[in-house]
Amino acid sequence: MSGEWLALVESDGRAYLLQRGAGEVRVRGLGRFNVDDALGDVVPGDSLVIGQKTLRVVNPGLPEARRAMKRRAQVILAKDAGYLISRMGIGVGSKVLEGGHGSAGLAMHLASVIGGSGKLISVENRPEHASVGRENMETLREILPEFPEWHLLESDLTSCTEEVSALTEHLDAVILDLAEPWNVVGDISKLLRPGGRLGCYCPTSIQLEKSWEACESAGLHIEWAGEVIERRWSKASRGGVRPGNQPVGHTAFLLIAAEQLVAEE
Repeated sequence: MSGEWLALVESDGRAYLLQRGAGEVRVRGLGRFNVDDALGDVVPGDSLVIGQKTLRVVNPGLPEARRAMKRRAQVILAKDAGYLISRMGIGVGSKVLEGGHGSAGLAMHLASVIGGSGKLISVENRPEHASVGRENMETLREILPEFPEWHLLESDLTSCTEEVSALTEHLDAVILDLAEPWNVVGDISKLLRPGGRLGCYCPTSIQLEKSWEACESAGLHIEWAGEVIERRWSKASRGGVRPGNQPVGHTAFLLIAAEQLVAEE
């Protein structure tokens, strides 16, 4: 079917997205080829060979879209995105603002979670990053069974509060991935509904400290601050399993603040 998206997955999990009817394409890692000629009559579950690679054909979802996404800016990893979404109570129908869209790494997770009844407002002041993020999100729109009402504002978050207010009366959550999030916490926090939450993604401890102070100055309660460390395990050559040799250590400090005091879990 023309327009259908399929994911081709290598044995190590690397994924490539192809759309029937796209004609000749150049895919990094696979080379240049005609999509319809390469796919033929394959269906999900089949295998096919392109060049010297044998690939499994599957229906794409968020994991495949994330692995195949185009990148320009460093993306928020799943370990941090998942923790923020869960801890901040973001779910179906949520209205969320993300400051710092980048390549859409976080936005893709948010879109998948909040669904067709949700609203996502992304703000990015760098046109070159916004362009890549938009392309990734438009691809995801065609893949997911539901996609939220999504707005990408190519602007600086310090000067677009009125634009955000025009799109929604209130926000359930705000996530800031900015160099200086403390500069916008005061104004943006006013758009949170009672009990809404604000999260900051802070690569350095100085950013964490300044964001913490800004949240407290804005009258928010700090619910949680810390980092998520990921340690993968692998199968040992002589049997059994053991910790992997390359854990994912520090990526950023996460700060979550709310308008109301919530008992610690």
